[in-house]
Amino acid sequence: MKSFAKHFFDKLSPWFLPIGLILIWQISSSLGTLSNQILPSPIDVLKAAITQTQSGVLLENLKISFLRAITGFVIGGTLGLLFGIINGSSKSAQKYLDTTIQMLRNIPNLAMIPLVIIWFGVGEEGKIFLVAISVFFPIYINTYHGIKSVDPKFIEMGKIYGLSKIKLFYKVIFLGALPSILIGIRYALGVMWLTLIVAETVAASSGIGYMSMNAREFMQLDVVVLSILLYSLLGKIADSLAKLLEYRLLSWNPIYRRHGKEG
Repeated sequence: MKSFAKHFFDKLSPWFLPIGLILIWQISSSLGTLSNQILPSPIDVLKAAITQTQSGVLLENLKISFLRAITGFVIGGTLGLLFGIINGSSKSAQKYLDTTIQMLRNIPNLAMIPLVIIWFGVGEEGKIFLVAISVFFPIYINTYHGIKSVDPKFIEMGKIYGLSKIKLFYKVIFLGALPSILIGIRYALGVMWLTLIVAETVAASSGIGYMSMNAREFMQLDVVVLSILLYSLLGKIADSLAKLLEYRLLSWNPIYRRHGKEG
């Protein structure tokens, strides 16, 4: 019984601070210390969520934002992984491609919004493009770094054991680089939502960002705060899924196995 209680407490403990802040927020609003004109109370935000859900607006905008995010992530993440593998494995490819990619990496994604609007208009393509390029670079950098960091001694050992090129790449190089690749994916998931927020607030007629901007026009602060909280919740869910993926794919690694048990 004690071990169950301890396990339950450990699982719940990361939420103590967020719950505590929400309680302080609600108490401050109820006492009038925090004006509703500045920040609506959590109860008002909850009421707004119920109203938006009942009308179907919230679920529709959530679905649209999710589809944009996942489509951009798959496109940008796949390209980032491929280019990271190619440049990390081939000195010739690194020589001709890496410098160009590094130069492009230093261009702020959000500074490209005016150009993207000219290229794609305010359709879906522009927002997906922005998400794709935002997730490309974290995954590329970490894939490239992971492959370059594989100990050459392991590669030589694989050759000595007679592994084919495909098996050598998968069992030694790719699996050796996998922890770094998964870090890139985890970071890219956060950047994905950040980019989508801005893209939807600047040039969109649907999505959570648009819902927030539309609510601002009508001074619906409760809906604005609801949109912000939704993004933070979606980011937390994405991060938790990335951690679960790390544990599943790296269960062979003693360090990750131990962390998984502790978590």
